[in-house]
Amino acid sequence: MCQGARRLGYTGLEIAPFTLGDDAASLPVGKRRELRRTMASEGIAYVGLHAILTAPRGLHVTTPDVGVRQRSWEYVRRLVDLAADLGDSAIVVFGSGKQRSATSGASVVEATARFQEGLAALAPAAQARGVTILIEALAPHLSDVVTTLDEAVAIVKHLGSPAIQTMFDTHNAVKEPQPHGALIKKHSRYIRHVHINEMDGRHPGTGSYDFKGVLQALKELSYRHWVSLEVFDFSAGPEAIARESARLVRQWESELALKAISLRQVWV
Repeated sequence: MCQGARRLGYTGLEIAPFTLGDDAASLPVGKRRELRRTMASEGIAYVGLHAILTAPRGLHVTTPDVGVRQRSWEYVRRLVDLAADLGDSAIVVFGSGKQRSATSGASVVEATARFQEGLAALAPAAQARGVTILIEALAPHLSDVVTTLDEAVAIVKHLGSPAIQTMFDTHNAVKEPQPHGALIKKHSRYIRHVHINEMDGRHPGTGSYDFKGVLQALKELSYRHWVSLEVFDFSAGPEAIARESARLVRQWESELALKAISLRQVWV
């Protein structure tokens, strides 16, 4: 995987824990070290984790069920340790819409409060391990808890921890009322990561999204974090998707006279 990503023009990997097993948080120490050595030896940077609660089943961080909620947040804490063990300065992208949406009769306000409380309790452990948790604003059809970047940033400001920040995802910004370049500039202080894909989840170039507007904003901000390819439709084939997406981003770099963007591939 590392060799393929490098060959196709990517310089880093973000890992979905479920690809490492049904209970990635229980991955043995020796295996963690092996994965870390492999990435380093192949010249691929390790970025962090995403899709963190896809497995194991039954996790939910805002449910009124105290037992399930506590077990779920404990699992996230263990994933923070995994993220740190796999590499330095890791991020943990907290999307997981199904596992954070209001459920079991709870209101969105109640669910959002529980989400915020869980992040507050987790922040010291993340900071101690050098991990940054990124609140991902999700499109309304994916979750009803934190659906705009404004909401994500409000939580970040309220918590006031360097270990809790946010990110921007083109696919999830479908309902954002502001132009996306302007939105990125507005919240640039708190954005530590960027996902790129078309609004329907396909890879760049298959739709009409204005990626150059986003990249222009990042250029003007002297953005120095990762730009990530995150795709949900693999019908065109993973290698073709990765190759074409990398080619387009490099083309847009050239057209905008951008400095080299750090690209990494998301493997789901």
